[in-house]
Amino acid sequence: MALEKKRKPESPAVCPVCGQDVPRGALACPECGADHNSGWREDAERYDGIDLPGEFDYEEFTRKEFGSPANPAGISAVWWVTAIVVIVLTLLYCFVG
Repeated sequence: MALEKKRKPESPAVCPVCGQDVPRGALACPECGADHNSGWREDAERYDGIDLPGEFDYEEFTRKEFGSPANPAGISAVWWVTAIVVIVLTLLYCFVG
């Protein structure tokens, strides 16, 4: 009966689960805890991260999620007149009173 040496699986340079660097000879990823049994594969050198788009358009995202903006683009004339009247009354109260 020949004694067979149990071959220790080699750790990848980059964790295929989280993409962090793995120290040489490590038994598990120090960042996410993945090991040979829970996530390292034979092709572990290749990082299979999700493919995210290059740029994120926030305006397009909000249009898709929420539709048109809830607030109108401008302030109506009624509010402008109200603001001017309040300012004038405040100034008159400060200088006259």
